[in-house]
Amino acid sequence: MKHVFESAKLGDLLLKNRLIRSATWEGVAARDGGISENAYAIYDELSKGGVGAIITGFTSVAENDHYFDGMMRLCSDALLPQYKRLADEIHANDTPVITQLALGAYYRDEHGYSEQVEPDEMTVEEIHLVIRQFIDAAVRAQKAGFDGVQIHAAHFFFLSRFISPAVNHRNDAYGGSPKNRSRILLEIMEGIHKEAPDLHITIKINSNDFTRGGLDEAECVNICKLLDKAGIDSIEISGNGTSVSGIRAHRNEGYFVPAAAAVADAVSCPVIAVGGFRALDTMEAVLNSTKITFLSLSRPLLCEPDWPNKLLADPSAVSKCISCNRCYSSPSHKCIFRGRDA
Repeated sequence: MKHVFESAKLGDLLLKNRLIRSATWEGVAARDGGISENAYAIYDELSKGGVGAIITGFTSVAENDHYFDGMMRLCSDALLPQYKRLADEIHANDTPVITQLALGAYYRDEHGYSEQVEPDEMTVEEIHLVIRQFIDAAVRAQKAGFDGVQIHAAHFFFLSRFISPAVNHRNDAYGGSPKNRSRILLEIMEGIHKEAPDLHITIKINSNDFTRGGLDEAECVNICKLLDKAGIDSIEISGNGTSVSGIRAHRNEGYFVPAAAAVADAVSCPVIAVGGFRALDTMEAVLNSTKITFLSLSRPLLCEPDWPNKLLADPSAVSKCISCNRCYSSPSHKCIFRGRDA
């Protein structure tokens, strides 16, 4: 029997329980990627709230990535002291921390202008530049003291688009078959293993692009098998579109569980399922009816950063998150019901 509140190994990382804070967008960083005092406070609260591990929000690997405002970045050594402080403060609360490495889009800077470039239009040299950016960011993460990195290949950001047959129509070594479209992921992972060997490497990937001609569950499973064979340490299964509204405890929880279970059946590394968990008995049923070994939470922790502690104290304490998704239109993605009964 697997239990949520038991220690468990995520690769080489020992977690005090099976709950992971899934990377969640905050948008509170400075333009250069510097960490604000607000961000330090967010992570201090989360790390005191009882999760087994934290995956930080979208952290860009490129200085010229303008996809969002307020992105954290690991694209400069000058930022290392701020990220070391973040890792140290989370570790002080006995919580491992993984930083999510991402690229919103690839931008080509020419003649004073910045132009977004899709995978089909990129040169091989530009693809290699992106791979280098991810590896360099991972090296900085290791220097800053993070326990791992998550390669963000979900939600139709750059890497998600690159591996999607709906977007990538290349006819070279980086296009065509799932293996070729996934080559960029495998080369990023290989480089991180070589140059930052102390890091746990996980990946977030769409189970389905929910887009005509896009990645489907069967292709997701095939790509995850390639990653597993190449030595990925864990896999988090998500889907295009970050969340479903109207989730209620014991009614419609765990909407990515079937896809995550299919991946878990096909790989040897730990699989993390995200998406709509609101009750302890539901989560334990998932753990014990599938090979899924960890569960990740996003919106419930916006509503109640200490929900894991509450759940440990009272196993019947369902999440107050009502899946209204209004957090996504609020400053720094805060729950509008914080401080009130939902």
